[in-house]
Amino acid sequence: MIEKTVSEAINFRRSVRVYDIEKPIDTERVKKCIEQATLAPTSSNLQLWEFYHVHTKHLLKEVAQVCYNQPAAKTAQELVIPVVRLDLWQQRIAANVDFIKSANVGKDENKIKGALEYYQKIIPQLYRGTQKIKGFVHSLKSNWNGRKKVTYREVKASDLRVVGHKSTALAAQNFMVSMAAIGYDTCPMEGFDSVRLKALLKLPKSAEVSMVIGCGIRKPEGVYGKRFRVPFEEVYFKV
Repeated sequence: MIEKTVSEAINFRRSVRVYDIEKPIDTERVKKCIEQATLAPTSSNLQLWEFYHVHTKHLLKEVAQVCYNQPAAKTAQELVIPVVRLDLWQQRIAANVDFIKSANVGKDENKIKGALEYYQKIIPQLYRGTQKIKGFVHSLKSNWNGRKKVTYREVKASDLRVVGHKSTALAAQNFMVSMAAIGYDTCPMEGFDSVRLKALLKLPKSAEVSMVIGCGIRKPEGVYGKRFRVPFEEVYFKV
């Protein structure tokens, strides 16, 4: 199979809501697309995400039920669930520090001093803000400092939650375009019972499900009409 170009894959991709249950997809190829998802850009390279690849029949059925048995979940051959893991920030910082040190063995330490300081001082200070009280105090300080200089202000727990979901959504888009490139269809879903879904996946309380992505081969009726987008001129501003 010849893979589609990026433009071809983007144009091929639709939110497919009914899959052909007679046409299985290759689990290993889906896994490869998840691997490509992890190459997406992510805030401070922290990669605060996990991906749950559901392929067994009994779990597919259970997940579909907590997704209200909507067709995109009920007929999916497999499901991929991107999960936000802000609670892993310390481990991810340590991984970045280890990588920076190992990738620069024998080099002038002054050249990596700034990078290490970023991960060992600045980012920990920011992500301690995932605790609501610390985040609120940090926000007050940032807004005070912002009166006189350019200041990063998105430091509250709610702000960091948005950052985590943005990075994870970028990875999810990588995944869906990668699937489209090999002729597989997807549908990102936000309609699910998050408490029951986290219980099924045995996720910790601090984890957050970003979306549930149905995967399979489309049936003609699975694409609900022609694609609609507002005119490009309404959303494009050259400044």
